[in-house]
Amino acid sequence: MNSPKVGFAMCGSFCTFSKALEQMDILIRSGCEIIPIMSFNAGSIDTRFGKAKDICERVEEMCQREIIRTIKDAEPIGPKGMTDIIVVAPCTGNTLAKLANAVTDTPVTMAVKSHLRQQKPVLLSIATNDAMGASAQNIGKLLNTRHYYFVPFRQDDYLKKPNSLVADFTLIPRALQMALDEEQIQPVLL
Repeated sequence: MNSPKVGFAMCGSFCTFSKALEQMDILIRSGCEIIPIMSFNAGSIDTRFGKAKDICERVEEMCQREIIRTIKDAEPIGPKGMTDIIVVAPCTGNTLAKLANAVTDTPVTMAVKSHLRQQKPVLLSIATNDAMGASAQNIGKLLNTRHYYFVPFRQDDYLKKPNSLVADFTLIPRALQMALDEEQIQPVLL
């Protein structure tokens, strides 16, 4: 992968953190420089999937750098050319809505906004229970917005959560390389 500088932004779909961290590790081992970014919730809420402090310490140890946790610290990403691509994994329905409607009120949304000033790619790895409900319009909007790319996704649990979609996190490295080449990995729907 030519050692790209990857902003790896995590939002609060806590049940997918382990999948996201596996892919972060794969990217690091493949030579990527990872700049970790976390939403306020992702970096501070303890859940049945782990304590925020433990997860943050693991991320910082893996990346050998501090997590960007504030809007102020995320703002220089674009002007300083800190990233070649930003991966939002997991990308929640809340963050999808904010990105689709230009709302910048978290470290993740500021990182993406700042990064896009340089007209560079953003790769979204969605995980949301309302993807085929209220969030569908935001997915559609971002699928048709320049510089946004998606990791292929599928229904999570069509019986218990019929509106839920989750990306195949194992496709992040391949989707990242294609997004750097300004191509959307296909098929988007698995």
